Amino acid sequence: MSDVQQTIAQQIQDNKILIYMKGTPAFPQCGFSAAVVDVFNRLGVPYQTVNVLDNPEIRDGIKAFSNWPTIPQIYIEGKFIGGCDIVREMYARGELQPLVQAAAQKA
Repeated sequence: MSDVQQTIAQQIQDNKILIYMKGTPAFPQCGFSAAVVDVFNRLGVPYQTVNVLDNPEIRDGIKAFSNWPTIPQIYIEGKFIGGCDIVREMYARGELQPLVQAAAQKA
């Protein structure tokens, strides 16, 4: 495992809810990242983010790590959940709330 892959694995392990995104929650740099932040803000649970624009190695590495070609990417309790569309669909169906609430209680 490369250093970048190890860093990513450690970030995911260290954070119950982690979003790899473009930009920051206060200043998302793409509409998809903004939409994901909006969903998690509505849920009212603490979450951490990694701005992939700060580190090109993380930006490329997370895509290889998850075998998922796009950003944002959401991890809950170490499990890759998906990207923007999946998170929005799960939220609309009421499937995301129990996952994040359980993770937040363990944090």
